[in-house]
Amino acid sequence: MSTPSIFMQRCLELALLGMGDVAPNPMVGCVIVHNGKIIGEGYHEKFGQPHAEVNAIRTVKNPELLLESTLYVSLEPCAHYGKTPPCSDLIIESRIPKVVIGTIDPFAEVAGKGIERMKNAGIDVEVGVLEKESRNLNRRFFTFHEKKRPYIILKWAQTLDGFIDTDRTEKKHPTWITNDLSKRLVHKQRSEESAILIGTNTAEFDNPALTVREWTGNQPVRMVIDRLGRLDSELHIFDRKAPTWVFTAIEKPDSENLKFITLDFDQNILPQMMAELFRREILSVIVEGGSELLNSFLELNLWDEAFVYTGNQFFGKGVSAPHISGKTIAFRKLDDCKLHVLKRRV
Repeated sequence: MSTPSIFMQRCLELALLGMGDVAPNPMVGCVIVHNGKIIGEGYHEKFGQPHAEVNAIRTVKNPELLLESTLYVSLEPCAHYGKTPPCSDLIIESRIPKVVIGTIDPFAEVAGKGIERMKNAGIDVEVGVLEKESRNLNRRFFTFHEKKRPYIILKWAQTLDGFIDTDRTEKKHPTWITNDLSKRLVHKQRSEESAILIGTNTAEFDNPALTVREWTGNQPVRMVIDRLGRLDSELHIFDRKAPTWVFTAIEKPDSENLKFITLDFDQNILPQMMAELFRREILSVIVEGGSELLNSFLELNLWDEAFVYTGNQFFGKGVSAPHISGKTIAFRKLDDCKLHVLKRRV
């Protein structure tokens, strides 16, 4: 790995520390190098707070060294006023002579403007060091801005014989398929994504809380489809302990931690939902519903990743797991369970 790549890899490692805390902003890491040595580093820690470049510059003990340093950053420095001032302006003011960037920012307010501003100020700007890795790190952010929808993650657990549920006409309560280690991993994942979605039947039959309990982290927005408003208000999802959005055909007033979003159920609701979630700046969604909801996303090829947990048991009969075709990008053994992570083929 070349020297620029080594420093950019450090930027990516730093950026990951912001996972779950910066959305709808991207995860960004930054290091400042003087004579081959890192003299400052930082990352975007929380939405609304200073960006990676600001935090990195602040850690440099001798600001005079900035005049002879190179700033490495995983994503193009911003050029607009948002929650914070433009980072490209700060770099210019700090008189840093060279900037190395992982990838261009797809956000329309930036999208090359930060690079142009720095170049016009006489800064030597290099773009594209570990570009593929930099884009992959922020695949949610890039999908959101390039496809105008959230990053969709399908998730389900299935038995060794390919069932995700029992026949609920015979058995009303949920049957646990995987183990405690798998459960903790699911809760960790919830803390890292913006929202989690289930359908009416899952809410009614399983009564899930959809909160982060087996891990420490942020609570995702809980989302449920309830066309006719038939769900019992005593269900866990309506306990007001976390923000909850209901997609429905019936207009209802919002209340504390409870929002109702009206859709036209005479049309396919998924494109409508994607438009609403884009407008409301939801960067990613875990779809944890039953077979009907999962298959509706698969039929439209509306997904980006899938987490398929396989438990060590057989049902013999029941609700079949969705059939999915994708590229396996990860595999993990979780004691007596297995996890396959798939990516949609483009």
